[in-house]
Amino acid sequence: MRRTITLLFLLFLAASGIAQIRPTRTDDITNPFVDEYGDTTRVATKEIQVELSDETFFEDYKIIDQNLDTTYIDTSLAIDRSYKFNFLRKDLLDYMPFHNPGQSLNNIAYSFDDSRYHPTIGARAQHGNYFQVEDIKYYSVPTPSTELMWRTVLEQGQILDAMFTFNLSRQFNATVAFKGMRSLGKYRSALTDHGNARISLGYHTKNKRYFVRGHIAAQDLYNEQNGGLTPESILDFESNDPNFKDRARLTTNFTDGKNGIRGNRYYFDHFYKLWDKKDSTRAIPSDLRIGHVFNYERKHYGYEQDSPNDFFGSAFTNEIDDDVKYSKMFNEVFIALNSPYTLGEVRFKVNNFDYEYIYKSALISDNGIIPPGLDGDALAVGGEWHTKFKKFNLDVDATQIISGSLTGNSYSARASFVSDSVFTASARVFSNSRSPNFNFLLYQSGYKHYNWSNNFKNEQLNGLEVVFDSDKWLYASVRWTNIENYTYFEEADETGQTSPAQASESLSYFRVDLSKEFKFGNFRLDNQFIYNQVTSGEDFFRVPDFVTRNTLYYANHIFKGKPMYLETGITFKYFGEYYMNAYNPLISEFYLQNDRQFGAFPLVDYFINFRVKTMRVFFTLEHLNSLFTEKNYYSAPTYPYRDFVIRLGLVWNFFI
Repeated sequence: MRRTITLLFLLFLAASGIAQIRPTRTDDITNPFVDEYGDTTRVATKEIQVELSDETFFEDYKIIDQNLDTTYIDTSLAIDRSYKFNFLRKDLLDYMPFHNPGQSLNNIAYSFDDSRYHPTIGARAQHGNYFQVEDIKYYSVPTPSTELMWRTVLEQGQILDAMFTFNLSRQFNATVAFKGMRSLGKYRSALTDHGNARISLGYHTKNKRYFVRGHIAAQDLYNEQNGGLTPESILDFESNDPNFKDRARLTTNFTDGKNGIRGNRYYFDHFYKLWDKKDSTRAIPSDLRIGHVFNYERKHYGYEQDSPNDFFGSAFTNEIDDDVKYSKMFNEVFIALNSPYTLGEVRFKVNNFDYEYIYKSALISDNGIIPPGLDGDALAVGGEWHTKFKKFNLDVDATQIISGSLTGNSYSARASFVSDSVFTASARVFSNSRSPNFNFLLYQSGYKHYNWSNNFKNEQLNGLEVVFDSDKWLYASVRWTNIENYTYFEEADETGQTSPAQASESLSYFRVDLSKEFKFGNFRLDNQFIYNQVTSGEDFFRVPDFVTRNTLYYANHIFKGKPMYLETGITFKYFGEYYMNAYNPLISEFYLQNDRQFGAFPLVDYFINFRVKTMRVFFTLEHLNSLFTEKNYYSAPTYPYRDFVIRLGLVWNFFI
């Protein structure tokens, strides 16, 4: 049924895009959260390859993210498009994906730079394809526009991502998007079946005093689980036994496990200008505004199994049907003074966070009573200051929980310098205190071992980040993070089961990123390198010493009249050997293991990408070297990475 709906949806979008009548150019079509600010220093322009009429221009087709940063609908072809052409449409340099699209991602590098000060539901390994608030995009377009993305998977399925955006008037924009993915996978019980529907809206009054934007997201991420290969099958895999080239013949620990996340979110933020102070000598007026942010979201995480399996130990019931419900409501009100040429923007805010994390009932066991859930609220106050002086920018944000059932805070300050498009340099310091995720504090399951109630302390994060970014020279960033009370899932006990734990020792993590592309005529060599070092906390935090990705490719227009732009070459990815985290599908989390080191295997892809007008086609021979190298490639212990596979896909934009 989902595949039928997805196909009909895509056909509707394509047909509607082709059937639209081109309107005349309207220079004052605005997005309520772009033209309002009018600060070109916050606009990141790119090379756009769109053939438009004399009535429209590429800069009219705007994409606005949650932080109000603006780009444009971009149909050019560059090497970073190849890196992001996957089921997440994100660069996965920091991760080792599992073999089937839509499965989990194992971290090989970490970023602890988010400003979150509230806990989440947990089940982090199931959230890779879950659209968060910051993942939703808003648009402003002079003509209806459509983007279709399609890609093959491993077996019996496909990935389809479609977006249709249009302005009903000069004040109102609407966007409808849906991503559907289904892939059977090569191993037993590895099916992925995901659906992500999004609707976003933006509106402002004609006098530009009231602005509102919002979105609705409905998501259902379903995965079959098999617990990985058995010890005997691991030997068969690594010995390259020809009898097991069909990976479905390898035995897995079980074949009846299923887990999934379902979620619905309703979000909007709006503000009203109390007054504008216009000045004919200045392009951007000063103003005073009041605003409100609303975010309501409910989720279910569940694990099902037809019958208990010794892989997770003994069970209470003859059928496993774990389910937890999580809901949150976030409300924030603010008052902001915006004086672009003097003070900048100063904002004062007050917010309230209500939450429920609920199981079916309380659990009475030999270890005591496990309560049915957690609920409460948290009241926080804070402020922001954003200002610019010539080529310098300063952004400060501080929030402190002052009452309620949670404690926490978030402080950050960032200073940046822009040197006439030659380079950008920035430095950021941050400090966060937040409760561990709810699944560390409370968990219930039909399996006896996976029931706990903990009173963990808040995690305290302190960090520093320095970034230098120059197309002429290189990109370089240095990040240092120190975490007190780091919370994790510890190494399996004698029964093979993991439990949550909190470190008594500080975690100190140092990361360096370097990237640079070299050009030799029509040949390019693109390089990314990550250096990881854990100076304190190696017993409970594991990363490889380094990660590298290098791409040697040819890029040029081909054929007479240059109708096609081509990129073709080889990508090489490699990371050092280390004690890679293991995966637990019951709780959808990664945990420590000390049995075996993994890594030190190359991943080589050969690709041919080309662009014709607004269509980009991607053809890849993935993991080409697996045809002749030893079988030692794993995404996590007992979970082999995919073998050689041919992948084909495209991204196609329609501008009417």
